[in-house]
Amino acid sequence: MAIQIEFDPRKKALVVSQPESVSSLANGHYGCMKKGKIHLFPEEALYLMDIRNARCFDSALNEYKFNDVAKHFEGKKQMARYFTYKDWRDRGLIARQVTEICEKYGRNSVKKYPAGKLQLDRYSLQARFYPDDLWSVIDDEAAGRELYERYWLGQFGSYKAEQRGKLSKLDVFETLFLAKHAGLRLINSSVEEVVKAAKKRHKYFLNMYEVYEDWRLNGFVLKTGFKFGTHFRLYFPGASPVRSNGEWIHSKHVIHCFPRASKLLISEWARAIRVAHSVKKTFVLAIPGEAKKRKRKKEGDLHTTLDFLLFHRLGGGIENPKTGKPKYLMFSLSEDEYIGGEELAWAIEQCKRIGLELLLAICDRETSVTYYAVKRIEVPGSKYEYYEIEWEQP
Repeated sequence: MAIQIEFDPRKKALVVSQPESVSSLANGHYGCMKKGKIHLFPEEALYLMDIRNARCFDSALNEYKFNDVAKHFEGKKQMARYFTYKDWRDRGLIARQVTEICEKYGRNSVKKYPAGKLQLDRYSLQARFYPDDLWSVIDDEAAGRELYERYWLGQFGSYKAEQRGKLSKLDVFETLFLAKHAGLRLINSSVEEVVKAAKKRHKYFLNMYEVYEDWRLNGFVLKTGFKFGTHFRLYFPGASPVRSNGEWIHSKHVIHCFPRASKLLISEWARAIRVAHSVKKTFVLAIPGEAKKRKRKKEGDLHTTLDFLLFHRLGGGIENPKTGKPKYLMFSLSEDEYIGGEELAWAIEQCKRIGLELLLAICDRETSVTYYAVKRIEVPGSKYEYYEIEWEQP
């Protein structure tokens, strides 16, 4: 017998009252039971109509098709929400409304990175800055070599062939860092002029430098991530460009800066993560910039930011609302929309407050859904927060 949904367009209520259907839906963890009836939220009703051939009628027995029901619940990214919900359900997993959050779950995890501290000597260094290239060049062979070999600052000689050449080339981040922390003197420029030139080329240069400086001062090595579609590649404390046993050190992480004030097309953002994963590097997201002040609006604010409370797998079984706890909060997105750094930072903050992990669910134009789990990183000594983003197969 097909499930019959009773729809009240005025109250926007979707109810199932047939005893057989009520029992089936309750066992499948759909809706909310009230006085022997199942009250559905919109995506559940649409899913039942789409997948389980449910039919929907109002009190006058007028039938409503999928689009007839959907138009009564129009909102931001409506179809992205539906198709990400559908994909989760099609995998045999359970998704519930965010409004059902009633406790702090404590299931989010923090990944700890190794502690380190840069002990940088001050030098009597000078370099020439080339503003069109955003590079500086040190032509003191001994000083350039020492900077490179001791601290992996600059590129001495040629890339992976240090014996070819005597110059040390500094990118704009290294130039500014050495000017601030190691006494580098620019013979033709000033720190202010370097920043001005960099900001002409990179709108969010100061945000990017903020991230670079933070990691560097905490003992990590950052170099260009150009080959991997990101801003930086990352090496842990102790890394050196000097080959060990004839082998090069390879980075295992890349960092991408996504300033709060910026916006990026989802398809471009996801591409950077995929490139990193394709070369077996962990994608680290930095969201620099000052957070906007928001008024706390209880859980209603959550509902406008995040989409579903997700139950996952555990010990070969599937967690459910009766016997388990949710693992993720889903943030539904489509490949053709833009996401802002402030928007993503806010979603992450809400997950942290509740104690769940954020799961980004990106629906492409064929309605295939790709999932990325977001984990917070703890970098000892850092005043900022960073996040690993890993592809997740539910």
